[in-house]
Amino acid sequence: MEIGGTVVSSLEYSGKMSLVIFMAKCPLRCPYCHNSEILEGGEPTTLEEIFKIIDDSVDYIDAVVISGGEPLVQIDELLEILKYSKSLGLKTKVDTSACYPKRLKKVLNYIDYLAIDVKAPFNRYKELTMFNIGNKVKNSIQIANDNKETFLECRTTYVPGLLDHEDIKQIANEISCDLYTLQQFRNKNVLDESLEDVKSPNPIELKILANEIQPIINTKVKIKTAEFGEECI
Repeated sequence: MEIGGTVVSSLEYSGKMSLVIFMAKCPLRCPYCHNSEILEGGEPTTLEEIFKIIDDSVDYIDAVVISGGEPLVQIDELLEILKYSKSLGLKTKVDTSACYPKRLKKVLNYIDYLAIDVKAPFNRYKELTMFNIGNKVKNSIQIANDNKETFLECRTTYVPGLLDHEDIKQIANEISCDLYTLQQFRNKNVLDESLEDVKSPNPIELKILANEIQPIINTKVKIKTAEFGEECI
């Protein structure tokens, strides 16, 4: 398997200290991607090495978070890491673009917390990501909602110029989840260098937008900004 590294964090799984494993490779090329250095591949690593890192961390973590890249690219290794983490009594979380609904279904029973990046309204996916995967993301959300044991967070990075308020409202109408998070776009270390000139949206604008969609989505809404961290609306 190939990874982009590991880190211990108190931010990636709300209320829990977690070991975050960044699995390399992703089929998408989102212009605002901030992990572009691992899209093609990463450091070759064995499962045994990953298990040792988990073992060495187990006394001071509550959870293992698998991020990327896109973890579902390396589905067999992902499944083994989730199984091993659960065998140690750890909570598990997976961050995904949800472009592999069949693979998601294979591992969902081992996931306590699933975070799906909803990158655009389903009908605009090809325009914004160059891949026509809107229906696959929609299917993945339905699969996750059918599994009542898994907490589902949907989240969207609000990139001015790529998305507007109407896009976010459309997304809110199209999805169903336990939590919807609006993330502030940051113009550092992005795949598309032209976005380096795009200013990050003001936290006040995100709050206004979150309040606009609250009655539409009818679930908990949160915003995440560099200035104020996570704020529930």
